[in-house]
Amino acid sequence: MPKVIEKRLIEEFKDKEYFTREELLEFYRYFEPELKEGTFGWRIYDLKNRNIIKPLKRGLYVISYKPRYKPDITLNIIKAAKQITERFEEIKHCIWETAWLNEFVQHQTSKSTLIIEIEKGFEESLFYGLKDSMRKEVFLNPDEKAIDFYIAESNQPVIIKRLLTRPPLIKRTEKKIKFYTPTLEKILVDLYAEDKLFFYLQGSELIHIYENAISNYAINFTKLFSYAKRREREQDIKQFMTNHMFHLVKDIIND
Repeated sequence: MPKVIEKRLIEEFKDKEYFTREELLEFYRYFEPELKEGTFGWRIYDLKNRNIIKPLKRGLYVISYKPRYKPDITLNIIKAAKQITERFEEIKHCIWETAWLNEFVQHQTSKSTLIIEIEKGFEESLFYGLKDSMRKEVFLNPDEKAIDFYIAESNQPVIIKRLLTRPPLIKRTEKKIKFYTPTLEKILVDLYAEDKLFFYLQGSELIHIYENAISNYAINFTKLFSYAKRREREQDIKQFMTNHMFHLVKDIIND
């Protein structure tokens, strides 16, 4: 594809929140009236492959001027990841900390919770391993009472939970340690689905997090809603978005 057309394409669509497959085809046919459907399909594949456009859902795209979400990895995470990979090599897991959310929230906090999820059957073994080696309060699948009386009062708690099947994760490598972190789509769904655990991030704070995440980063809504469906929260989250940020998602959530 000529660079001049590629630049025109970016200029044409960069200020739109999203655009359709039909709009993209119309753009190309202005320059190539005889463009065939098969060739157009390859054009879309090439644009996605080179990270010029991103799919929001089937037939809906956005120019990739929004960055991918890739938060900094702290020493706290690296230490935990090292212990996990040493004990549970090849076992799927993910690690993140709630301090990541400070860029999205209205009221920042110095408190940070380390969240570790691991495949079913390995939670208890990981719990005892970390409890013996980490100088932090470690909790295994905490119930509402533990959250209210212990976790809420702890400055840097570590929470271990079961990792659901087929979660959206990103493989990271830091200091030669390979581990997984959740995608932004997973974090957004989990914040909504686990309102007891993330009690201090509900209400207007959760709305603020969603609005900032959607506005500032490229979100794959197909991935987000697919994971939400596995958590039995798809329709709830769509309604939440409709009620509080319809201007950002009006064409995305209307199938």
